[in-house]
Amino acid sequence: MLVNTPPMGWNSWNTFGENISDALIREMADRMAEDGYLEAGYNYLVIDDCWSLRERDENGYLVPDPAKFPNGMKAVADYVHSKGLKFGMYSCVGIRTCAGYPGSYGHEYQDAQTFADWGVDFLKYDYCHKPAATDGDMLYRRMSMALKATGRDILFSACNWGMHESEKWMRSVGAHMYRSTGDIADNFKSYTDIAASQEYKQCYGAPQCFNDMDMLIVGMYGKGNVALGGCNDAEYRQHFALWCLFSSPLMIGADLRTLSAESKNLLLNRNLIAIDQDAEVRPAFRILKWDLPVYFKHLSGGENAMGVFNTSEKDHTFYCPLTDFGLCENSGYGMIFTDVFTGEESAVHTADFPVSVPAHDCRVYKVRLVKL
Repeated sequence: MLVNTPPMGWNSWNTFGENISDALIREMADRMAEDGYLEAGYNYLVIDDCWSLRERDENGYLVPDPAKFPNGMKAVADYVHSKGLKFGMYSCVGIRTCAGYPGSYGHEYQDAQTFADWGVDFLKYDYCHKPAATDGDMLYRRMSMALKATGRDILFSACNWGMHESEKWMRSVGAHMYRSTGDIADNFKSYTDIAASQEYKQCYGAPQCFNDMDMLIVGMYGKGNVALGGCNDAEYRQHFALWCLFSSPLMIGADLRTLSAESKNLLLNRNLIAIDQDAEVRPAFRILKWDLPVYFKHLSGGENAMGVFNTSEKDHTFYCPLTDFGLCENSGYGMIFTDVFTGEESAVHTADFPVSVPAHDCRVYKVRLVKL
């Protein structure tokens, strides 16, 4: 089985857009391997749009831009693999990609074999410039089958932005992860809107096919290709914690060479990653009667996780009734809450658990039952 937990890695788009090169990808591979990201689980390095020439060659093949990738893609893939990483690339269901480069429409089997020959392990497949009379689900089925025909294990990352209720059929077409949102931007409104839109879609994610809430913006601070305003460290904590509680793939979008210590520590937080990578991949549920988001998630091994998210403009103290998580006062059990950021452990609580959260910040806990 190819992916039992949400895929993790790095993608070039959020920071670099079209400004990609052989040298840049090698530097990112070095950072992933040497700075702890690979060890933490980030094993896919993915080149997004703008890697090819504007037209195919005389035989219909995609051609890497020689100004950006003078040694070709096989050389890039070999270097990425030499670092213990897996190599990913980008194409599109349409005649053109979103940035106007050749898409794979009508060339699916040719392109799939080309990617396999280059050593590709991951294909992000976008949705731009699709002929209007052609069903999108059919085009995803076609590329899925083309990838299988190569005989190489290639993770299929479908990216149709949640169009046509894709969460209901992406698993059936063979996708391993699928974008169910529009593009993320580096600001508070973007990531909170995305999270709110995904509450009911979590139930569709499971081993081998994961609901993708788009790439991470942690550490961008208003710089880069999707940097529309930027966030502060508290907001990045919210963003990353939400993605982990929702079992989204974790694809870093920042420049790994210049990450702040705060952002690096957040992306490498083993407790949050463990929540995202939990083997049972259960959806979190929201306590809907509360105005601000509070989520609870069952984990494997009898553990649980809870996230309290203050999306308002004022500091708040929450009194979380444990009955809303399934515990009644006469059960003979209590709950202990361990802060995933500080490691601080609470006393045993049997009725409610008070949590103070500054504006635009969060508190996330591992939660375990204890017999009284």
